[in-house]
Amino acid sequence: MEMKPSLPACIARIVLVGFMGAGKSTVGALLAQQLQWRFLDADTVLEDRTGISIAEIFARHGEADFRSREANVIRELLEETHLVLALGGGAVETAAIRNALLESLETCIVFLQAPLEIVIARCEQQPGAALRPVLDDRERLRSRFESRLPHYQTAHLVIETASLTPEETSQQILKAVSALLKENTLA
Repeated sequence: MEMKPSLPACIARIVLVGFMGAGKSTVGALLAQQLQWRFLDADTVLEDRTGISIAEIFARHGEADFRSREANVIRELLEETHLVLALGGGAVETAAIRNALLESLETCIVFLQAPLEIVIARCEQQPGAALRPVLDDRERLRSRFESRLPHYQTAHLVIETASLTPEETSQQILKAVSALLKENTLA
């Protein structure tokens, strides 16, 4: 059984986790704007720092190298405050990242949950969808989704996004974080 992190008394950063197409980047940008915090996407930060795309890192150096680089970037970003951070869908598969999240004080982890069929449909509508060969292998996609689910579900908050717009999702997160903080203060 995965260990669920304890909720901090004060929240300095919100980390969004979920499968590709869950809306982490879209919702994260809206949430950061509402909080007047910074928004960062861990994959984008990694691409900016390396000067090559995630796909190129995988192709040139392999998944193990990518996951190591990803863990280093995420550990560093978890030191920042007033930050909404979107993680790549597979980040939770790496023990070092899960440990960094567990050990990160003042961090609230939010899982943006939606059924696989919905996240696939969202991905297919994104620009560059044709460049994502992972979308073609539905059985492998389902297997990845199911293997990541237990990790996602250890988040402080689970927000069901299937029937929500990105704006509604960010509002739900704000309400849920506020309620958790009040509950934690009273405990």
